[in-house]
Amino acid sequence: MSNHAVDPALLVPLLPSGLELDLLDGAALVSLVGFRFLRTRLLGVPVPLHRDFDEVNLRFYARRRTGEGWRRGVVFVRELVPRLALAAVARLAYGEPYSAVPMEHEVAGDGAHATYRWRWGGSWCSLGVETEGEWTAPVAGSEMAFITEHFWGYSGRAGRLTREYEVQHPPWRVRSAPRSSLSGDLAAVYGAELGAALARPARSAFLADGSPVTVHRPTVLEA
Repeated sequence: MSNHAVDPALLVPLLPSGLELDLLDGAALVSLVGFRFLRTRLLGVPVPLHRDFDEVNLRFYARRRTGEGWRRGVVFVRELVPRLALAAVARLAYGEPYSAVPMEHEVAGDGAHATYRWRWGGSWCSLGVETEGEWTAPVAGSEMAFITEHFWGYSGRAGRLTREYEVQHPPWRVRSAPRSSLSGDLAAVYGAELGAALARPARSAFLADGSPVTVHRPTVLEA
């Protein structure tokens, strides 16, 4: 997870209806995240040849006020997977901005090094980290906790219906990544302004060890 502060004005037009930005100490953050789906089931059913695959996504953080308090979640700018069928199902079921591209990954030394690569427009981009220290639980109130503890997903844009879905997983252990890198034509993938923000040094970077995850069916919110 490579995390970057951006001008909030870049993200406001991307907010689904009924949400506001969720800020960390006044800062609007985006995260470029690479990870693996393993032993995946769709509606409880394993789909042959589509159980283990990579994903890279760019996301930011939002919240919605409900009668029970704030629901804190993520909004995806773009999500990349290696198979057309995966992208098509995610776009149809969740309204998410998925695209299918060639992808590969490398994780070594119990997470000491991790790199995700994807090809866009004939050239390769990559996200990489080098970690140190032991696996630890994020400290309450820390940036690591903020990044990993958003348990709702939202899709849609202003003037359109908003979809909301719950994401359940136990707390993730994390390792700090004092060295991280992004390469490739990120402006081509994410637009000129967000690409420029990602080209600057990360505000923070770390590796999470993951866990079983349940993504619930989406609900369309009332306008």
